[in-house]
Amino acid sequence: MAFEFINKLPTPAEIKEQFPLPLECAMAKSRRDEEVKKVITGESGKFLVIIGPCSADHEDSVLDYTSRLVRLQEETKEKLIIIPRVYTNKPRTTGEGYKGMLHQPDPEKLPSMADGLHAIRHLHMRVLMETGLSTADEMLYPDNVSYLDDIMSYIAVGARSVENQQHRLVSSGCHVPVGMKNPTSGDLSVMLNSVQAAQSGHSFIMRDWEVKTEGNPWTHTILRGAVNKHGQCLPNYHYEDLILLHKLYTERGLQNPAVIVDANHSNSNKQYREQIRIVKEVLHSRRHSADLGSFVKGVMIESYIEPGNQKIGEHCYGKSITDPCLGWEDSERLIYEIAEGI
Repeated sequence: MAFEFINKLPTPAEIKEQFPLPLECAMAKSRRDEEVKKVITGESGKFLVIIGPCSADHEDSVLDYTSRLVRLQEETKEKLIIIPRVYTNKPRTTGEGYKGMLHQPDPEKLPSMADGLHAIRHLHMRVLMETGLSTADEMLYPDNVSYLDDIMSYIAVGARSVENQQHRLVSSGCHVPVGMKNPTSGDLSVMLNSVQAAQSGHSFIMRDWEVKTEGNPWTHTILRGAVNKHGQCLPNYHYEDLILLHKLYTERGLQNPAVIVDANHSNSNKQYREQIRIVKEVLHSRRHSADLGSFVKGVMIESYIEPGNQKIGEHCYGKSITDPCLGWEDSERLIYEIAEGI
């Protein structure tokens, strides 16, 4: 076979033994899990704001950013649950470009997944330990969820992964909410099929084991826009899109109907400041329709300290090296406006 086996990587159990989560952090994370689950089930009327850099590229700047969220969470705690995006795995459309901290703990050095596994656990742990905020990350590699499952309170399955069987099956065994994005084609049935699969129990192979799951009732949908055959972005956050998805949910009879709107990606055509307008429109749709008021559970926002993005090696502190993000001032203002608009 044409594979070069470079390193035997540590197992999740070995990494957790090396970086154990303190008891007080585990308890804080458990409380946050329950709060987020209650939003998805409708037991809580709070609104989820999943916000942070497109990619978690440098530990210090990510900690600086997430520390700023603590005050906002305290000031809006009656209405919002803020979950920091600490995205350490990055899908690349062509396979080229920065693939995240898991691959390259230092974006300017050669890849090392052995170092990356240590780096991503250390980062997620620092965020939880220093801010009290449990995190969100993307399930790019299903087998890797176990390295962080005791820290994360939210998991997203991306547009390029949502049709994959292993992502669906592993999601069925996760004990926190998992959001399934619509595929890049925009086909809502693919996303709903993924939710249905993850809400069911399965037997399958994972890490050399035959495993069995009971299903994840908190699996739900994420609308992130689509791309047509001409490469044009087609948004799907509008009122009519949300009403259609609510109707499709009702017809399927899935558990805990819920949708999160991703305000960036194809919904904004990666025009990062459009996220402000998109979030406000989503809030207006919730106020306009009682059905949407209980169906739309939150938003995803790409945000960092400095607005826009930069190339690797430009060394602008707190500025995205992947997709452009809102800067801190706009993000802070938007979080307050979300709380006022709920």
